[in-house]
Amino acid sequence: MAKSKSPKRKKLHLTETVDQNGEVSSKKKKKEGPVSVSKTTISVSDEKKTKREKKRRKKSVVETETPHQTSLPKDETTSLEGEEVLNPDEERVLQRKIKKILKKEEKDKLKAEGKTTPKTEAPGPTASQQALDYLTCWSTQRDEWKFQKTRQTWLLQHMFDPDMIPDDKFPILLEYMEGLRGGAKDTTVQKALVLVQESGLAPDDAVVQQRAQRAKEVIQLLT
Repeated sequence: MAKSKSPKRKKLHLTETVDQNGEVSSKKKKKEGPVSVSKTTISVSDEKKTKREKKRRKKSVVETETPHQTSLPKDETTSLEGEEVLNPDEERVLQRKIKKILKKEEKDKLKAEGKTTPKTEAPGPTASQQALDYLTCWSTQRDEWKFQKTRQTWLLQHMFDPDMIPDDKFPILLEYMEGLRGGAKDTTVQKALVLVQESGLAPDDAVVQQRAQRAKEVIQLLT
């Protein structure tokens, strides 16, 4: 019986020594512990790395996409989002407004450069035509006729020229001159006398002789 009990004490002693020293247990822990810890540490570190890489990738994607979004102007984005379909009348009005704006911009540019757009105006009646119309109105529509000094002056200056006052208008002019008074009458008579004198120097010139004939009729009328 004593022999059988002794080994039990040895086992107990071994177990006690093992518990107190902790060498065997530490060795076992060193063998078993690091394996489990290393696996967990490796897995945690790998997860952290993958998360960091994902974050970096997301940041790079966001950075590449955001410039395209921010590069669009506000007007274009709002117009695309809240775009309305216009009817034909509204489109015409819009086009007219755009044309007016463009014309104003062109005028402003020309003014800034010191240039002006040439105005295309319809040619008005000439001075000779206005004077002859004035004379015709005096003859045919006396109620509507009004005295105009500029028209009368032109008629008196060119009365001896058949190119300016045709032959069919000259008798009407003589009738008009019957009421001529003052300095206009005197200057007209003096001019007529000079033309009659010049006609004696050029008897073969048809134009000079025609003017002299008109001058003689004026002198006879006013003297």
